[in-house]
Amino acid sequence: MDARLLSIPQGRLIVGLTWFNVFGNAAPLYMAGLAFTVCGIHWFAMAHRRYAGSSAAPDGWMAIGYLFVSVLGAYVFGKAGDTPVMIIFIGLTLIYLVEVPTRLAGWNGGARLVALLQCLTGIWLMYCTWAVTVNLALGYKLWI
Repeated sequence: MDARLLSIPQGRLIVGLTWFNVFGNAAPLYMAGLAFTVCGIHWFAMAHRRYAGSSAAPDGWMAIGYLFVSVLGAYVFGKAGDTPVMIIFIGLTLIYLVEVPTRLAGWNGGARLVALLQCLTGIWLMYCTWAVTVNLALGYKLWI
């Protein structure tokens, strides 16, 4: 289900990148588009499995791929000098790093650690959202 859903937005992202040079002046935005498209579709599929009462075991296998995407995002934004976004990807990396043994090896304490890491990463993401919004809309100078 993830792969079929992923092909549609990724195809549009590639077209935007190549045909219209949408990200030509801000190439790291391609990484953001790629990662958040992939993660959003994964989270939708994960929520659907949980809603339907299916097993959560596939989440462990999927976390391996998303761990790779998160490390790639941290690397790209680190090299681009965008520290706030790099921190988001470090948080995602830690989440998926703990998710793999939690789901695949049945590590009981891992679920609480995943929840803590999700909470901390979510707080940082909300700060970044707030900072970008007030910086652009109101002329603030928050660190971002």
